[in-house]
Amino acid sequence: MSADFWAGYISGAVGILIGNPLDLIKVRLQARDGIPTQTVTSYARQFESKSALLAGTAAPVLGYGALNALLFVSYNRSEAAINTALNCQSNLWTTWFAGAVGGLATWAVSTPTELIKCRAQLSSPPASSWSIAKQVFKTEGIKGLYFGGVVTALRDSIGYGFYFWSYELSSKWVESNRRGAPDFSQDAAKVLLCGGLAGIVTWVSIFPLDVIKTRVQAQTSDAAKMPLLNSPPSTQKRLGAIEVAKAAYKEEGMRVFFRGLTVCSVRAFIVNAVQWAVYEWIMLELGQGRHKKLEPI
Repeated sequence: MSADFWAGYISGAVGILIGNPLDLIKVRLQARDGIPTQTVTSYARQFESKSALLAGTAAPVLGYGALNALLFVSYNRSEAAINTALNCQSNLWTTWFAGAVGGLATWAVSTPTELIKCRAQLSSPPASSWSIAKQVFKTEGIKGLYFGGVVTALRDSIGYGFYFWSYELSSKWVESNRRGAPDFSQDAAKVLLCGGLAGIVTWVSIFPLDVIKTRVQAQTSDAAKMPLLNSPPSTQKRLGAIEVAKAAYKEEGMRVFFRGLTVCSVRAFIVNAVQWAVYEWIMLELGQGRHKKLEPI
């Protein structure tokens, strides 16, 4: 396995462990129908027990580690291939496109991972990721694990395009304003800041799509009999992404597509700051600085 695969895998798993509590709040807020905006105290009450802090963690740790590894490998190779094909140096446009290709490449892993994570975080009473995965597969087959796949693919492609674009843009800005010779503390601060900003930009760019994805995947089939918090009963016909978006807008207006964005932005900064720092550090330790030229596949 290549250095960027392992750097991506480990950094992705670390990011999930750090960000899961806030991600739990985000998903539950997104899935609510007609629930008024909550206070910080209400947010804290989302954690009914210590086990709730880790609700839905198993699937993302395994799945998102693989997803992040696939993302960075696909991004690095796509960028190298694009630059070779166009006979040019990396720029923000090729960075965005390579990121979008990398995001699309993660679809096979991200869709089932997201579906299992969302249902584990919304399950009542709490259920493990493994039990949910077995139940979905038993009642709906492999197709059930990819329910909501189109909106997930669109979200990932757009989001990861902006993810790498904003990281490169902020890195260039920091470098242009740096004074004196770089040192370890400056480099660490740059990675943490740029990684955090990249996380916020990414989620702001695709948050409405993420709300729709959550609501789509929170719908269970008639056969599943899996009670989820604030979700429609399983006897109701499941809606597609466009139908979900129309219904949400009709009931609550535009604000519904940004519910949970604040807590998501806080989570995004912390998680992606750490995630980029871990990735860059591992790449450096393995003698593969992130900007070292990679050959296209």
